[in-house]
Amino acid sequence: MLKKRDCSWQECCTLYELMTHPDVFPFVRQKSYSQEEFMFMTKQTIEAEERGELVSRTILDEWGNPIGVISLFDIENNAGFLGTWLGKPYHGNGYNQPAKKAFFEELFYELMIETIYMKIRKENIRSIKAAEKLPYAVKANETRREIYNHLNRDGDIYDLYEISKDLYALQLMRQGDPLSDSCLHA
Repeated sequence: MLKKRDCSWQECCTLYELMTHPDVFPFVRQKSYSQEEFMFMTKQTIEAEERGELVSRTILDEWGNPIGVISLFDIENNAGFLGTWLGKPYHGNGYNQPAKKAFFEELFYELMIETIYMKIRKENIRSIKAAEKLPYAVKANETRREIYNHLNRDGDIYDLYEISKDLYALQLMRQGDPLSDSCLHA
């Protein structure tokens, strides 16, 4: 479902074509305007991950084809900001939740991230609905007021959501997820 990013021409071309769809492009954090630029940005992303600044994975479909990207940006104090996008043909096909689950498990239990933030444009109804479906995500406009104000210093643009490792583990335990026993001891 997820794999480390790579700079292969085929993968970069496929992801670039998916990213440039008008229903996807406005909501992508790392925008590029050509395949070459996308490939260069992917190389920069891989280098930034090696420096511990971010974590980025390619989302794959059941046949191993690249269909989107999920990343944790601006890592600081064991926390960072989530960025996810799926190509338009894959919207509504059930890829988002399993990709997030696999990514969160890697972040929380392998990379020791404690908090994942999601800044979502208030106009991005699709992403807001997806965030509000997550039983472990909490709207944090009030509880993380300093971060919320910083995100919206240029206007009322974003809502802020927070996913803590503890709340995530608690939700897994409530669902009877076999991973939850190991989660509690991580």
